[in-house]
Amino acid sequence: MKTTALIMAGGRGERFWPRSRKSSPKQFLSLTDSDRTMIQNTVDRIRKLVDIRDIFVATNQEYRSLVREQLPDLPEENILCEPMPKSTAPCIGWGAVTVRKRYGDAMMLVLPSDHLIMQQHLFRSVLKNAMQAAERTDALVTLGIAPSTPDTGYGYIQYDQERDTGLPNTFRVKRFVEKPNLETARQYLASGEYLWNSGMFIWKASAILREIENQLPEHYRCLTAIEAADGTPAAAEAVQKGFREMQAISIDYGVMERAEHVYVIPSSFGWDDVGSWLAVERMNPANDLGNVIKGDVVTVDSTRCIVQGDSRTIAMVGLEDMIIVDTKDALLVCAKDSAGKIKKVLEVLRAVNRTELL
Repeated sequence: MKTTALIMAGGRGERFWPRSRKSSPKQFLSLTDSDRTMIQNTVDRIRKLVDIRDIFVATNQEYRSLVREQLPDLPEENILCEPMPKSTAPCIGWGAVTVRKRYGDAMMLVLPSDHLIMQQHLFRSVLKNAMQAAERTDALVTLGIAPSTPDTGYGYIQYDQERDTGLPNTFRVKRFVEKPNLETARQYLASGEYLWNSGMFIWKASAILREIENQLPEHYRCLTAIEAADGTPAAAEAVQKGFREMQAISIDYGVMERAEHVYVIPSSFGWDDVGSWLAVERMNPANDLGNVIKGDVVTVDSTRCIVQGDSRTIAMVGLEDMIIVDTKDALLVCAKDSAGKIKKVLEVLRAVNRTELL
């Protein structure tokens, strides 16, 4: 069976302000020692499984040129530009009907564009197992990450370890749960029954479209209209109309939580969802004082800081556990334990109409 991939690349990356901006969000930035951007790394690690001609990128119109620039081998018709943000169910559905129109049916890998995978060989091995499971069972398959801490920043998947599925390291999903509070997260970790929800999916296009038809029939009606118009002069209008009419809903809430045949593969391949500046110290080596530094930086009596410079010299004296990010028009100084509040800076900037900084 033909293997395809849909890479979701429409996010704003607001927690990585001021480097991540509306015009160039984090998936188009390099946040590691590598000069490759997040989306380039995402494509690189699946190229041994999927031909570039069978990779699709779901993004929005303003990022079309960035996708073309950073993925020059990707066919232009494989860039699916959403006319408006409607969460993941509409964009994944559009990807699925595009695959069905082109191939009749095919395996789909659905991947976010901004994750870090350290052990890429192991990751590809897990994907191969997931594809075999999806093809043999006609089920929806997701990857769950073995949790290392009681993290409250992820959704969780409870899975059935007792029922033998007859598939290697593949288990039935009992339920998906939203991001918990700390005490609940501790209980999940202690039970050994829960995995972090990675947001990565493997299925046949026919399988996910069947579930969308069952769970979100209005979405399916819009998607089939888009599919029918694909390749005709009416294609752009059909996409506009379809996205206008489809409800904004995630694939997790709209389909995965309601579908009957869902499997999960517990995985450990050095995964990080790169959700905030704190991820930078997990992705990059620290110096002897625990500082993770990029740029022209001088430190005196400063420890465990994340510093990203641009053109100016940054001097730090007597600082601990800080995030400092300097760009040509904005400087962020933030305590590490307040990294989750960076989005509030953007709220203030919008309120005072400082749109040039967004």
